[in-house]
Amino acid sequence: MWSLETLGRVRLSRHFFMRDFLYSEIANFHRLQNIPEHPDLAIQTGRAFCEALMDPLEETFGRVAVRSGYRSPTLNRFGNENRLNCARNDHPLECHIWDRGQGRDRVAGASVVIPWFAEQFDQGRDWRDLAWWLHDHLPYSEIWFFPKLCAFNLSWRPEPLRRIDSYIAPRGRLLCAGHTPAETNEQRQARYRDFPAFRGISAPLSCQS
Repeated sequence: MWSLETLGRVRLSRHFFMRDFLYSEIANFHRLQNIPEHPDLAIQTGRAFCEALMDPLEETFGRVAVRSGYRSPTLNRFGNENRLNCARNDHPLECHIWDRGQGRDRVAGASVVIPWFAEQFDQGRDWRDLAWWLHDHLPYSEIWFFPKLCAFNLSWRPEPLRRIDSYIAPRGRLLCAGHTPAETNEQRQARYRDFPAFRGISAPLSCQS
């Protein structure tokens, strides 16, 4: 049997532990539990997500704030049914339920904020500067931007879709899955020329706790 304390101590990557993704304001306010139904699968998929996407962000930009991480199927269903900004459990782009699917159907994601960029966004910087940096440097599957703090949903899949959407003006689809960016490499690179030097993907850790 997994205890919540044991689960929280599981190290997912160089910089992140499972505990970093278990806090939920919905669960806290409504007195609900946020515990995986299949913890081993949640850990396996969450580890792939953190090693491929979260670690490079942390190493490049400094601290990355997690706004919404893992959600259990029960918690996510409650959030959806009560209109708390949670997609349906069976929605193809729902990325917060890490312990579902097998093989290439696995998915893990989180809503995150990069404080380094949030400050610049607050001063008027274009969210697409960050979007194209993410596209050019990380093996993401989907990215979805939000107006508050330029937070974005970032997701990992074994076979990434490579799709970018935004609720920030200009709203809509920046990049369709499988399509070539509308901006050239030179145009995209000019947007983020002042960004910190990219720190590559960390080597996977062998430790399990």
